Amino acid sequence: MKLSVLDQSVACAGRDEGDALRDTVALARHCEALGYERFWVSEHHGMPTIVGSAPEIVMAAIAARTHRIRIGSAGVMLPHYAALKVAEQFRVLDALAPGRIDLGVGRAPGSDMRTAMALNPGAAHAADGFPQQVVDLQAWTRGQRHQGIWAHPRPPVGATPAQAPELWILGSSNYGAQLAAHLGLPYAFAYFFMDGQGCEEALDLYRRLYQPSERHPTPQPTICVWALAADTADEARHHALSRDRWRLDRQRGLLGPLRTPASIVEQGFTDDELPAVAATQAKAFVGTAAEVGARLRALAGALDLHELVVNTWAHAPAVRRQSYALLAREFALTP
Repeated sequence: MKLSVLDQSVACAGRDEGDALRDTVALARHCEALGYERFWVSEHHGMPTIVGSAPEIVMAAIAARTHRIRIGSAGVMLPHYAALKVAEQFRVLDALAPGRIDLGVGRAPGSDMRTAMALNPGAAHAADGFPQQVVDLQAWTRGQRHQGIWAHPRPPVGATPAQAPELWILGSSNYGAQLAAHLGLPYAFAYFFMDGQGCEEALDLYRRLYQPSERHPTPQPTICVWALAADTADEARHHALSRDRWRLDRQRGLLGPLRTPASIVEQGFTDDELPAVAATQAKAFVGTAAEVGARLRALAGALDLHELVVNTWAHAPAVRRQSYALLAREFALTP
């Protein structure tokens, strides 16, 4: 089975936000050396926790420092932008890293609506045009001259340079699964968003409705799972406390940098918080590499998947690097 990585450039308490972006680039080099298939970066806006707001720039930095691993966006929030400009950006990236670029796109704003309006004044209805944007993007990334959303007889335009990144649809609902199936595109389900809720139905729809395309004659599904491995289960659970605390705070609208596990142990959880923490921990892929590996294999088997994307949050960069190293060894990845 192939393993890939999604990194979100998470801000950590006590560290500069720029450190999160520099650590993303360093982690990409580390994961390439370990044998991971892809390294994807996300797009969020106006969010104190996740500072990766421009995946195409981070991807360029990664491309300059790696040689083999595929590099992708997970994803570009397409309703913020003109499809032609996105096609041009990613064709440039594919020229810089030939055959290694994944263009993952999503419909969600990746922000609150005020921030979305600042990015695109027409954001209130921009998502309605997402299917047509993907059609346009598909044509331009393939190198076709295409009219886009304009009515005939406006002359068609093309995107340069002459490169062809691989287009993916990302989602956490049936909507994206059906669109990917209709257009014959690879599809990635964000399992970690809702602890897998709706995943089976979305993947089933994607496979049943899939319309083969020239580049992708068969369905190509994957999912992104949050996981953390350490030398001992207790150590893994300790480091996972940073995310446990963040998830609780997010439900109350309190967003900030990831806190140290030591500070969370010192503060503790209230009696009212403990049931939610227990529910999160019961569903988390946290433990030794053997324990996490067994759960990942079981999930991949149940969903008939041959590749999983792993997302790992931890306050210390060394903890994340160790987690990915342990999983690479567990799954016998080779560079």
